[in-house]
Amino acid sequence: MFWFMLIALVAVVAAVALAVLGDGGVLRDVQPDRVDDRLPPQRPVGRADVERLRLPVTVRGYRMVDVDDVLERLGAELAQRDAHIADLEAALAGAHATRLGGHSLLKDADEAPRAPEDPRAPGSGL
Repeated sequence: MFWFMLIALVAVVAAVALAVLGDGGVLRDVQPDRVDDRLPPQRPVGRADVERLRLPVTVRGYRMVDVDDVLERLGAELAQRDAHIADLEAALAGAHATRLGGHSLLKDADEAPRAPEDPRAPGSGL
């Protein structure tokens, strides 16, 4: 029984060594843990791109260079979109002002709309 267990142990160790070392008896080079699916450079970043993004992890956390690149790109695109939205809002406000002839919808903020007088009300003279 002892010899059977010893032969089984040697067979298991040999199988594990063969599986680890693979062909040639040398360990394969480790592929760097890098982002394969970076943010698309040819179009604006969308919500699906950000949700699909996975940043590589190192011993101390995320790779700072990759995180900095992603945050810089997202910050630049958000600033560009904010500027574009501000331009569109300004153009829309100008179009509304032109269409209204330069008059505001409420001529005076102090003037509140008044209800028509009821002729049956006391003191109306009827």
